[in-house]
Parts: sequence; structure tokens; C-alpha cells
Amino acid sequence: MAFRDVKITQRLSEGEVLIADGAAGTTLIAAGIPAGTPPEQWNVERPEVILALHRSYIEAGSQIILTNTFGGSRLKLAKFSQAEKVREFNLAGGRLARQAAGDRAYVAGDLGPTGMLMKPMGKLTFEEAVETFAEQAGILAEAGVDLLWVETMMDLEEARAAVTGAQQASDLPVFCSLSFGKKGRTMMGISGKQAAEKLWPMGLAAIGANCGEGLEPVEIALQQMREALPEAPLIAKPNAGLPHMVAGQAVYDVGPLEFTPHMVDLVALGAQVVGGCCGSTPDYIAAIHAAVKAG
Repeated sequence: MAFRDVKITQRLSEGEVLIADGAAGTTLIAAGIPAGTPPEQWNVERPEVILALHRSYIEAGSQIILTNTFGGSRLKLAKFSQAEKVREFNLAGGRLARQAAGDRAYVAGDLGPTGMLMKPMGKLTFEEAVETFAEQAGILAEAGVDLLWVETMMDLEEARAAVTGAQQASDLPVFCSLSFGKKGRTMMGISGKQAAEKLWPMGLAAIGANCGEGLEPVEIALQQMREALPEAPLIAKPNAGLPHMVAGQAVYDVGPLEFTPHMVDLVALGAQVVGGCCGSTPDYIAAIHAAVKAG
């Protein structure tokens, strides 16, 4: 039986821990993507680079890989005057990940923030946000993803809109992870407890934290989520510490050997989907896989 033959929701319900992938954006910057180019553009122009990225994580032990579509919504692409490419970029991103994963890993359609403020602080209405996320999610579902992953959210209303849009577009499982700062709150002041209480009842398959200001905020957020949701599968996909500039490049301050014990601790806290975000590489994923699966 192929790995993908078992539904991801079944694995989570049985308590299995799944290894996600690591960074895409920082990896593509290292690969030379020009400043001002949306990463999704490389799904079409440099597909061999995206395939190699996905395959490197699968070889390292990733059981879930995210499509290269983090900024692939129509509203986000409009900032690069590429809104009309939403279908092309997302379809290509979904198909590349599916090609790389085959039946060895699940593919998560990646839905990131629009980069716009929601009303009343900004101009974006809830309905407009739902529409743009539903459009992107529908294209990713068409491309053959296994689930939809709303990630790096800071605004609770935008997270709600993204989950709603994803659910309108398909019946695929939906994950949602938010980005927390040093005090265990998102940039918009949302705590892990608030996120859990508002988002989990929407029918998510997993909830948690990704990106953020290092490892500690993820632990704080997950502790709050576990208290609010004793049985929910949690997500932990933190950055490799905090970045500092070296010769004009962002270098993250936590290496794989230091990173991995923190991930083991997060699994003990209830994390069932674990991986890395900014600054992490296949080396981090291989170390996590070895530690978690050995345990």
C-alpha cells in the first residue's frame, strides 16, 4: 500500500506524527530568485528548481510538502502586476508538488496572507477575502493536492476568511497555522487560545503555529492551544531561530542539532505535524525525521 493511500485525517486521528517540509522562500532566495519576483513565477519559468526543492525535502523525510503558492492569491499577485497569472501559477505549483511527491507524500496547497489589512483597519472586506482564497484553493484542488494549508496568518478575520474560502472551494481537509511573536501573540494581538477557540470549530483537520519570532512563541501558542483543545492535532513549523545579516544575507541562528530537540519537545506537547519554516533546509527535516520517528 502506498503511503498516500491512507487518508491524512485517519493518520492524525490515530495519533501519528507526520513530518512536514522546511523553508521554500529562503531556499529560493539562495537559489538566486531575483528581487521583486514572486516565487510562484518560478513554477512556470523555473519548474526544475521547484521540483528539486520538493524532492530534496521528500528525500530528507518529509511526508507533507507545501506547494510553492504561498503568495499565489489574486490579491497578493496584484502587487507584482501578475493577478492574471493566478490560475497558471497555482495550477503549475500544485502539479509540480504532486509530480515530486507521487504517492510517497501528501501535498498541501499553500494559502498565505493577502498582504492587505481587513476592515475596519484596512480596505479588504471579509467577503472579498473569502472570494480570493476560494479562487486559489479551487485551482489547487484541481491540480491534485491532498489538503489545503492556510499558513502564517496574523489576523484572525483573514484566517477565518481563508478557511471559509478553502472549504467553499472543495471538501479537502484544511489545516490552519498562525504566526506568533515573542509574547505568544500574532502581530494583530491574537493569542493561541483565541485562535483555537475561533478557528477549530470551523472544522479544521489540524491547527497550530508556523514562522514567527523564533521557537519560544511556537511553544507558548501550542501550550495555549493544547489547553483549549485537548484532542486536536497541532502543527509546529517554526523558523530556525531569528535571522541576522551576514554579508548582506539573512542567516538564522539555530542549526539543525539545536533545532531538533525543541521539535521533540513540541511533539510531546501534542504537535502531530512538525517541520521548519524560514531558514530551515532538508538537513533540519532529516534531523527531525530521525529524532521523531526513532522515538
